[in-house]
Amino acid sequence: IAMSGKLEGIGAVLREEDGYIKVVRIVPGSASWRQKELKAEDIILKVGQGNREPVSTVGMRISDAVKLIRGKKGSVVSLTVQKPEGSISVIKIIRDIVVVEETYAKSAIINVEKKIGSKAGTKARAQFKAIINGEKKIGYIFLPKFYRDFQKNSRSSADDVAAELKQLKKNKVDGVILDLRNNGGGALDDAVKMSGLFIESGPIVQIKGSLGLGKVLEDPDPKVVFDKPVVVLINRFSASASEILAAALQDYERAVIVGTSDSFGKGTVQNLLNLDRYAKGAAKRYTPFGALKFTMQKFYRINGGSTQYRGVTPDILLPDNLGYIEAGEKELDYSMKWDKVKALKYQKWKKSKLKLKALAEKSKARVSSDESFQLIKENVSHLKKRRENTQQNLQIEYIVQEQDDLSEEAKKIKEALKKHTDLAITRPMINGKVPKVNKDKLKDIIDWHTQIKKDAYIYEGVKIMEDMLE
Repeated sequence: IAMSGKLEGIGAVLREEDGYIKVVRIVPGSASWRQKELKAEDIILKVGQGNREPVSTVGMRISDAVKLIRGKKGSVVSLTVQKPEGSISVIKIIRDIVVVEETYAKSAIINVEKKIGSKAGTKARAQFKAIINGEKKIGYIFLPKFYRDFQKNSRSSADDVAAELKQLKKNKVDGVILDLRNNGGGALDDAVKMSGLFIESGPIVQIKGSLGLGKVLEDPDPKVVFDKPVVVLINRFSASASEILAAALQDYERAVIVGTSDSFGKGTVQNLLNLDRYAKGAAKRYTPFGALKFTMQKFYRINGGSTQYRGVTPDILLPDNLGYIEAGEKELDYSMKWDKVKALKYQKWKKSKLKLKALAEKSKARVSSDESFQLIKENVSHLKKRRENTQQNLQIEYIVQEQDDLSEEAKKIKEALKKHTDLAITRPMINGKVPKVNKDKLKDIIDWHTQIKKDAYIYEGVKIMEDMLE
């Protein structure tokens, strides 16, 4: 289901943790994703159906909680949720089938305002703001996961990204930002094929099995689909196939990796062994025996280091808006540690030399004076202190006041995330024309473009790209 992008339900991946049902991630395109309130790391305390009294999920098995949360398309489920900072709210979600299109790669063009001379008046400046023929045109590709339907000859993430790159190239963009934030991975073949879109040829990833190095996966196509500057955005929830792609482009010095922390560190492959297959004779009476999940392979970069445990370290580090959350393979009990194997021979990208030190220094200077990033830092520091404080005042007046304060703080942060007015977001043109869409689709596109303009990380990615182009 996860690989094909077709699923039903509210679209929240859950797990049990210390007697609570916690949201691991929100499936892009799902009912929860479109509703926008339920987030990763939220704890579901109660589940309500219609006018019935909500049922507590504290101490409940996850399979039982899922039965409560699932339901027919069009029906409403009410979730009483505790946010990571401690605030509690009721979230109503209309159950639906996942909008598959929203789980696929999509692109936009970020047009940067022309630099107007100091002699131009205020009115003249305003007229030039966010114009479509801006000084720089930067392509933006959002990839929520590495999808592929292995059972049918249907679309894949690698083919879709190749198509988006070709279209952006026709629109004469100066560079591309590839957004892999919160991308948990997926099809390995697509990660390998996608890496090859940016380089001529060479190895992409090494795979080691229990008997030693199994094989090296190489770029299957010598053609370079996109040869201009590339910025890759990652965060602590970029995992598995995302890390393979980011690591390959980093090792080839083909792209600047920009992120808030090391990526997730998921560099292993697991398989499920159905134990019922081994039940013989009288033992069959006692089935089902369940399944055994075991690690069978490990991924290594072409420079020899594993992506396991350490993940991918960004070339340019930005303030981490999720810095108060402990996430990644290194936070799991008994996770396999980092190691390395022999590096492979490969030819680094020669067309343009990345001046990473200079780029990082310019980015650091911008971030230190950016209002949005300073607010993110303050908020993370505050939330860290709250998580470390394990005592709770039980007086109802105190709890009510605390909830009000948390809600006010969340509102303040949301309002502070300003739109960057020196950017204009447009759709790529096809054959010189902007494709026609229906009213609902157009609304979704406008909403997405607004999100891009408010995203401090995308904005800094744009500024880094401008530095690269200079």
